[in-house]
Amino acid sequence: MKITLLSGRIFDVDADLGFDMRVVYSKRSRKLTLRIDKKDRVAVLTIPKYCSRKKAVSFVESHQDWVLDNLRKIPELKSFQENDVISLFGKNYQIVHTEIRGCTKLDKKNKILYVSGGKEFLHRRVKDFIKKIALEEFTKRSEQVAEMIGKTVHNVCIKDTKSRWASCSTLNNINYSWRLALAPEYVIRYIVAHEVSHLKHQDHSAYFWALVEYLEKDASKGRDWLTENGHLLYMYK
Repeated sequence: MKITLLSGRIFDVDADLGFDMRVVYSKRSRKLTLRIDKKDRVAVLTIPKYCSRKKAVSFVESHQDWVLDNLRKIPELKSFQENDVISLFGKNYQIVHTEIRGCTKLDKKNKILYVSGGKEFLHRRVKDFIKKIALEEFTKRSEQVAEMIGKTVHNVCIKDTKSRWASCSTLNNINYSWRLALAPEYVIRYIVAHEVSHLKHQDHSAYFWALVEYLEKDASKGRDWLTENGHLLYMYK
């Protein structure tokens, strides 16, 4: 059993519970909590101040079946494969391998993503292609939405982040996770509205959320989808 500590204190469990766990010691928490980090595929135990190790271990052991059951529900990691059907900015495309070099492209009419090169490189080529179109699409969308509120986006970057889906700096630079390209269309619109709203409000105040709702009527729907299903975007390596 692998235990990751987010403090200098020691926490160990005598028995192998069958799953990895991240331990957080919190002065603000009032009770023991155990949750599943679906992105990192690990159980997270939060221990409040003055809680004994014995009580914490007993708590984890009593929830062993719950943790294992929820970890099993997380989809296994996979690579992009030929004939997979993936969603790109709200539209489904089937991955089809082609031997023609330099021919990785979208056939929007027939809903096909043609991927060139050796089959052994198909996953990487699909991933690189998604990042490429993600940069183009998120840049275009961000600039269009920013124009609606009289703001300018300085730069857009595509990354592979785990802590957040996107971010906006005080210099008007916006970063997006490439995995968002695989999300439903209304989720993508929500994320763009969210980050562009930060060009005007660098916080999450009532004014900020009012602007998000103004820019995207399905904002709450998109936010709920990410809360419930965001981990599915990490299904691909």
